[in-house]
Amino acid sequence: MSLDLDATDRAILRALQADATLKASALGRRLGLSQPATWRRIKRLTEAGVIGTRRLDLDLEALGFGVTVFLGVKLALKGRVSLEDFERAVVAIPEVQTVEHVLGLYDYRLRVVARDLPDFERVLRRRIMTLPGVGQVEANVLLSEERRPGPLG
Repeated sequence: MSLDLDATDRAILRALQADATLKASALGRRLGLSQPATWRRIKRLTEAGVIGTRRLDLDLEALGFGVTVFLGVKLALKGRVSLEDFERAVVAIPEVQTVEHVLGLYDYRLRVVARDLPDFERVLRRRIMTLPGVGQVEANVLLSEERRPGPLG
């Protein structure tokens, strides 16, 4: 289902993307809309699936997780271990923040956080390399990150 978005819808989405905690009343004041009109638009966008789950963005470094590593994981024998078995096992590892099934050189891309490099090595050796079907793994340590909003036009 494709939803036609007008300039006000896009303004609401940009504002909520920057701060998902904004209440409809504050957002309405910012955009020159009443609270009920803003709430109806947010409800319509949510029901259409344009707005998904609202999440809390934690500062991982402040919580003691100073290292982020992206792992490319190629499964060794796809026939013997199902993708579901690998996925079920990998999502149970608390340090794994995202699991993406991708097309390309690797089968999966993982975002892993750790307290420091020795902690990452522990997670890699004891948790990730022991997962069912894991073959080749490539690690890329995150040096910096710039977050950009999506293409709202």
